[in-house]
Amino acid sequence: MATASGEVWLGRHEGRIEVRTRTYGLCVAADGRTAQVFSPGAGPDADSWGSQVAVLQLFGALDTLDGPDETAEAAPPVLLRQHPYPVIEAERRSTRWERAAVRVECRPEAVELSWSVHGSGALGEVHLLAGRSVLPGGGGYLPSGSSFRTLFSPNPGDPRRLVRAAGESAVVGVVGDARPGRGHWFFTPAPLCLALSTAPAVDDPTQTVPEGWWTLAIDAPVSDMTFTQLAYVPVDGGFSLRLDYEGHTRVDGVFRSPTVVLTPGSPNPYEALRRYGARLVSRGSAPKGPRPRHPDWWSAPMFCGWGAQNHEGHVRGLGAQGLATQAEYDRYLERLADQGVKPGTIVIDDKWQLQYGTCEPDPDKWPDLRGWIRARQEGGQRVLLWWPAWLWEGLADELCVRNPQGVPVALDPGNPAARKALEDGVARMLGDGPDGLGADGLKIDFTARTPSGAALTHHGPRWGIALLHELLSTVYDAAKRVKPDALVITHTPHPAFADVSDMVRLNDMLRLDDPEPDAPIVPQMRHRAAVVAAACPDLLIDTDDWCVPDREQWREYLAAKPGLGVPALYYSTHLDRTGEPLEPEDYAAVRSAWRAWDERRRVDA
Repeated sequence: MATASGEVWLGRHEGRIEVRTRTYGLCVAADGRTAQVFSPGAGPDADSWGSQVAVLQLFGALDTLDGPDETAEAAPPVLLRQHPYPVIEAERRSTRWERAAVRVECRPEAVELSWSVHGSGALGEVHLLAGRSVLPGGGGYLPSGSSFRTLFSPNPGDPRRLVRAAGESAVVGVVGDARPGRGHWFFTPAPLCLALSTAPAVDDPTQTVPEGWWTLAIDAPVSDMTFTQLAYVPVDGGFSLRLDYEGHTRVDGVFRSPTVVLTPGSPNPYEALRRYGARLVSRGSAPKGPRPRHPDWWSAPMFCGWGAQNHEGHVRGLGAQGLATQAEYDRYLERLADQGVKPGTIVIDDKWQLQYGTCEPDPDKWPDLRGWIRARQEGGQRVLLWWPAWLWEGLADELCVRNPQGVPVALDPGNPAARKALEDGVARMLGDGPDGLGADGLKIDFTARTPSGAALTHHGPRWGIALLHELLSTVYDAAKRVKPDALVITHTPHPAFADVSDMVRLNDMLRLDDPEPDAPIVPQMRHRAAVVAAACPDLLIDTDDWCVPDREQWREYLAAKPGLGVPALYYSTHLDRTGEPLEPEDYAAVRSAWRAWDERRRVDA
């Protein structure tokens, strides 16, 4: 036995490697197949262990499109390094790779695990904390076991729920929509950080439980996140993690997976997210702050016309997209002005464009969009344009990610010509020259439409989360070149995306395609705001305003907005879902909420 440092106690017993710190205990089995995780005992140098929290399966399964990765032989664990903290490695014989191993780094505050392979192949599904065995005495898929009972995901799904049972699944990534099993599109991506507790029935994420919260997180530079999503896959009495690479990451030589970080001791999940973000920054996996002070106008209350467009569409039997017109927006803003409501920023929503990909205004809807924007600016307001990520309408098929039939499915930011088209579009929307519209920034939407599928073809090495970051980086950098104080809004609260966003939108309140979509919105939006504030503390928050179940809840959320972020208003005369009119007291409440926000930001300044 030996003491590795003042914070970590290391020992060996009958081939096992045992590690204790003040926050956890770890015991790697003599056969190198599993590692037991314990809550802290009486102290790092005590003989007793705490209670067992999990039994981690160490094999890993890095499948390729050619077939699964199975373990045919496992070697005993080897202590690679003792100081300043223990590093343990266990090799295995893989049926798919020339060499394979797991590395376990036992830092004082956390356990870090990564899996390496050597050989050639296109990664498909990568299973971490799980593996496939063809060893005698117990073959098949082997997940990790755990005593966790409660799971918190920072990726909003069902608006009714903030936490779930540990026996339910969770997904964090960049793909989602309204179809069953894919309703996790509000944040794309959310932080890749799950929180788990052995405490039962925890309903409030701010609740401190005696057992504490453990975090299970992915740490990797964004360029290495070439998978579309992280899936927490529960099983009876346990779980595994899955990264979906879809065949777009080719291994020729050595590949090491993103690091899985198991961290004990967070008082609540939001503090876990704060620590996760700080860790990514300290390790170079996310940009360092603080950011330069933002222009004051960025935090001015906003009006977005999408809710008003939907109301008018319901009344007139028209699609909401057809009502993103100059005449309609003049009418919305005139009605608000009549009630003493003047937003500092106006967002022109879907669909002001003639074609999404070209970013040219529809002349039938906007006879003079450039002049309209200039007039609003001269009146002391700013104008943002809604822009949908990935949509290529009006651009050549050759600029797109395509399926085997050659049909486009998304714009391809890995294609230099596509990046040039993106830059040209941004210059057209924001430029002040004769060919520009002169807008003040962009509200970026539809990031959950990130392309997904093994059969798709594209340019460059990036895929999944990394490909979305490349798209947003192209747009963000172009916006700042054209207009340094341009405001760019996304719904990407992962810390690694803090360099491609100025403000995070909390996104739609409800999943309207659910069989019963109505849900209490204030707890859900407080939850989302808390996720953003914890993971990306330097970014502003756009509180959103669509779609509310009824006027009572709209009023409740309006009163809460000044405590969460920049107030956004989506309606001018009526709510769209119920058709309820805004009464004089509602406009007074808007004015009051906006004053409260202005007072708060002056104090914060």
